[in-house]
Amino acid sequence: MFIEDDAQMDSFWVQSALGAIKAIAFMYDIITLPVYLVLQQPWKRRQDSRRVKAKPINQKMLVDESKYAPDDIEAKIVRNDDNELTYRTTDPPRDVHVKMLQENIDTLEKVFNYVAKTYTSKRCLGTRQILSEEDEVQQNGRVFKKYNLGDYKWKTFTEAERMAANFGRGLRELGQKPRENIVIFAETRAEWMIAAHGCFKQAMPIVTVYATLGDDGVAHCITETEVTTVITSHDLLPKFKTLLDKCPLVKTIIYIEDQLQKTETTGFKEGVKILPFNQVVKTGQDSKFEHVPPKGDDIAIIMYTSGSTGTPKGVLLSHKNCIATMKGFVDMVPIYPDDVLIGFLPLAHVFELVAESVCLMTGVPIGYSTPLTLIDTSSKIKRGCKGDATVLKPTCMTSVPLILDRISKGINDKVNSGSAFKKALFKFLYQYKVKWVQRGYKTPLIDKLVFKKVAKLMGGKVRIIMSGGAPLSADTHEQIKTCLCLELIQGYGLTETTSGATVMDYRDMTYGRTGGPLTVCDIRLVNWEEGNYRVTNKPYPQGEVLIGGECVSQGYYKLPGKTNEDFFEEDGQRWFKTGDIGEIQADGVLKIIDRKKDLVKLQAGEYVSLGKVESELKTCGIIENICVYGDPTKQYTVALVVPNQNHLEELAQKHGLGEKTFEELCSSPIIEKAILKEIAEHARKCKLQKYEVPAAITLCKEVWSPDMGLVTAAFKLKRKDIQDRYQHDINRMYAS
Repeated sequence: MFIEDDAQMDSFWVQSALGAIKAIAFMYDIITLPVYLVLQQPWKRRQDSRRVKAKPINQKMLVDESKYAPDDIEAKIVRNDDNELTYRTTDPPRDVHVKMLQENIDTLEKVFNYVAKTYTSKRCLGTRQILSEEDEVQQNGRVFKKYNLGDYKWKTFTEAERMAANFGRGLRELGQKPRENIVIFAETRAEWMIAAHGCFKQAMPIVTVYATLGDDGVAHCITETEVTTVITSHDLLPKFKTLLDKCPLVKTIIYIEDQLQKTETTGFKEGVKILPFNQVVKTGQDSKFEHVPPKGDDIAIIMYTSGSTGTPKGVLLSHKNCIATMKGFVDMVPIYPDDVLIGFLPLAHVFELVAESVCLMTGVPIGYSTPLTLIDTSSKIKRGCKGDATVLKPTCMTSVPLILDRISKGINDKVNSGSAFKKALFKFLYQYKVKWVQRGYKTPLIDKLVFKKVAKLMGGKVRIIMSGGAPLSADTHEQIKTCLCLELIQGYGLTETTSGATVMDYRDMTYGRTGGPLTVCDIRLVNWEEGNYRVTNKPYPQGEVLIGGECVSQGYYKLPGKTNEDFFEEDGQRWFKTGDIGEIQADGVLKIIDRKKDLVKLQAGEYVSLGKVESELKTCGIIENICVYGDPTKQYTVALVVPNQNHLEELAQKHGLGEKTFEELCSSPIIEKAILKEIAEHARKCKLQKYEVPAAITLCKEVWSPDMGLVTAAFKLKRKDIQDRYQHDINRMYAS
């Protein structure tokens, strides 16, 4: 009884205090609104957000445009065909794009030559010093290895270009010839970029392989491309003790040295040379080999896809492809002279490689990091030592939805661990900011008092994050943008289009959309009758997304049949069929709404987009990862769920199961039922249809990682592999 009275008193005081704060906020709004109206001019921000970003085009204009108002898009277009509709951006090329055209920069080799002359002694590539690795005893007695880190050490643009040139000549001295493939199998770092540009200077195509790819995948990429030389790192070199037996052509391995430890080079297959990276650079200093500049149509990169639907495929990306997407990106993303990028996503992912290439082109320094050292609380950071973001203070970063979802959940956990008053106050301030931002205003006072403290997590100066690689949920998008006080720009593209397709306008105030077409490509919607997606659908045209333009790849390496199936030429333009389903809204912005391969038709005839359901449910706090499965002979879906350990333990306490282990909790019918209830409530908030919500779940005891072969290196689900592994559980869920 007393506990209940105390709770009621707490609630009364929280509501009273919050009521007083709301009253103060109301008075503050009345007093400051005229000032903000004049200073911030919110109507301009709303106009910029709503402006038309792309319009339909038609090869045969059948009406006189001069007779119609500029905004009357529909009147301008007479569709020859109710099966397809093509859109093009309304934006012209901007300064950097124009400069690239004027300087005839059509290869990545020309990019590095240009920037070395233009930015000479400016900081280019930075690496954090590791002073020592120390044992740190945890509260539970376990000992973890932690880094004691120093400052960033920088190479200037001139130094980086010279090092790349020497590395390229060093490769020639080792017998590597121009136009011969060479593999880079290493984590993201300055040496990765220097090695790549060394290869470009000698017209050597680089084959990029994810550092997290399993042994079979790595062996497949190396043997298929017939390489004799592999560039790797100290940490990954030991893998080759077993890999070399599967890669008989490899004769030379170049490893990037570790800052602290000496690399063990014994015990490898006989006859294979194992050389340190810096030795190759040194050899190139005295070499007489000249540069062999590539042409625009030459292959720059054979980039292996992450293999979400089977064996990784090598995508052929020419220099012209890479330059095209760079031009598209610089037209969409505002870049300033004092910007700094923090690089930690895999450079084997085309999105990160192009983003970093844009930074090079515009003179933006890149400081390298890893997910293990990124922030102060990262797992490899010694207690009392600062994370990379705190030291570097970046203004720009690239990310993928998985990382942003984790940051979002981290913010929620921090808020929920506070008192009832702090929770209520944060909720009010969050909603207050969202309301005013939607009206076109900024909220400088609340940002300074509340949200800037959250932004210090990433160094306090990040102004823009570019997200790619997978769809970003609208909730995560809004929360990151609101709490970290920055612009979060979502883009859409594929390895096959050199990550180019659409990018959000940074002034767009909406969420859950991927932006208008880049200046270097067109976006086409084509009817997909099976899913009832047609360009004649109302209110917006829908269909399979096709991408056409200079960013579209030449095809797949040694897979002519698959290339002819997915790519085609039309009127001198190359097109790629994405398999994604999109709709283009009134302002010409693309929204991805489905994927052909993810669509399942249930017994009652309803279509369920598995990817869409997973994307929404991943924002639920209890879910670390999820794979939804639909059997066409059943009336409902089921799901395999990797639970978040902290949330699972909290749930266990509520149900009196606090003494159970993680594995025991995953097998508990009580916990399973409780999580199913949480999922149903979250699905209701996300406005999912009843038939889309999993009716049964299985809690998985292991976290899915690329090493297990259940997710790709980019953490996309490998549905077939997951289904094979958990078939028994899927059968059990449907039987129950």
